[in-house]
This record gives sequence, structure tokens and C-alpha cells, in this order.
Amino acid sequence: MRSMENNGTGSAPRKDKRDRFLKLAEKRTRVVLKKLQVLGNCGNRQSYEYTAEDVERIFSAIEQQLTRVRAKFEQDREKTIDFRLKKGD
Repeated sequence: MRSMENNGTGSAPRKDKRDRFLKLAEKRTRVVLKKLQVLGNCGNRQSYEYTAEDVERIFSAIEQQLTRVRAKFEQDREKTIDFRLKKGD
């Protein structure tokens, strides 16, 4: 079990979270990019037959999911929106 000692600064757990994020996000992003590259292989008309509707449905689904995932990353920023009716207040 990993020690959670951090000399009272709180930096060790934060660093652990950052390190875990970097490791997982990089790995998962590489996997997604590779899968998109493989999907792109289906665009070879010499090997496959598809319609414009097929292409639209594929990219619509990808874009919808990408929007959902991006929203998860942007949630915290949305919570801190500062609204004012008057400028300079």
C-alpha cells in the first residue's frame, strides 16, 4: 500500500492524481487515435462499399460522443461562470 504522507502540504496526493491522469490519458488517447486510424481504412473504396449516409451516421456518432466527453472535462469551468448585468461591476 502506498504511503499518503505528504508533510502536511497536500502535494503528494495531488501529484499522484496528476501522474495517474497523465499515464491513463496518454494511453487512452493513443488508443482512440489508433482506432480512428483503423476506422479510416474503411474509407478505401477499392475494398469497401458505403454510402454518404453511412459516413454521416459514423461521424455523427463520433462527434456526439466527443461532445459528451469534452463536457466532462469542462464541467468545473462551467461552475465558475461570473455573471453581471453591468460592465465593470
